[in-house]
Amino acid sequence: PTDTEEQESSGTNSGDYGEEYQPLLPSRETSLRILTTALSPLDYRKWRRKPWYWRLFKVFKVPVELVLLLTVPIVDPDKDDLNWKRPLNCLHILTSPLLCVLTLKSGTYGLYQIQGVFPVWGLVTLVGSVLAIITFITTSNEEPPKYHCVFAFLGFLASAMWINAAATELVNILRTLGVIFQLSNTVLGLTLLAWGNSIGDTFSDLTMARQGYPRMAFSACFGGIIFSILWVPGGGGGVGCLRQMTSSQLVVKLEPDSLLVWILAGALGLSLVFSFVSVPAQCFQLGKAYGVCLILYYLAFLCVALLTEFRVIRLS
Repeated sequence: PTDTEEQESSGTNSGDYGEEYQPLLPSRETSLRILTTALSPLDYRKWRRKPWYWRLFKVFKVPVELVLLLTVPIVDPDKDDLNWKRPLNCLHILTSPLLCVLTLKSGTYGLYQIQGVFPVWGLVTLVGSVLAIITFITTSNEEPPKYHCVFAFLGFLASAMWINAAATELVNILRTLGVIFQLSNTVLGLTLLAWGNSIGDTFSDLTMARQGYPRMAFSACFGGIIFSILWVPGGGGGVGCLRQMTSSQLVVKLEPDSLLVWILAGALGLSLVFSFVSVPAQCFQLGKAYGVCLILYYLAFLCVALLTEFRVIRLS
């Protein structure tokens, strides 16, 4: 017989005997193996293909990724099992609430003692441990439970707490730099803090505009900042000021006697009036000239504000 006939016959025989040698019971991973695999932030195949600088950067990222895997549950609807990891998700029931308690108000609420005897973090640990044990007993490794969507809300809350903690520490670092270099909070807010808050919106707006959604990107430039000012507690106003005034009955004072405050208010108002007039005048078809004018306007405003802060420009 020819080589082709031999290959066909061998393929037929192997197919006939393939079903016979299949295991009767499917292999199941143990909970310890699932937990170890889920907590491994390294992909060894990718590790071998990547260059040395990527590996070096990955070494510094591994501790952070490990902490995030331990505290933030992820529900992936694109996967068949919705990313259900039974031992890790049960561990999230303990770690995520504990993270929220210890990062809220820099751990002030977590260290608070109930009746001066039992700390709040201890109560959260006790309740979380009981719920984790119940979840582990009543679920299986193969199929996610019906209430698996609750872990998505828990992951969102844990992510928000991590972002809040990172932002708080970043502001503290900026204040420390301000004390070292003798810079006021106004200068830090105009420069480092403003750039840090805007860099994410900048890249997202650029991406949306390049993908063919310029209206969405343009509206996000104004809507995102307004939402942050009015509603986000750390945005500088709105809910944060209202809560502070309600709790302490204090009046928020902006110190209008300072020249810099008038420059900030005037520059903001002039920028909004300029956009309000120029955008309809161009029939809502904006070109590069409009963007260049806004950038030059911002640089001029920043120079005047810094010169005013350092008292190069001052009233007699």
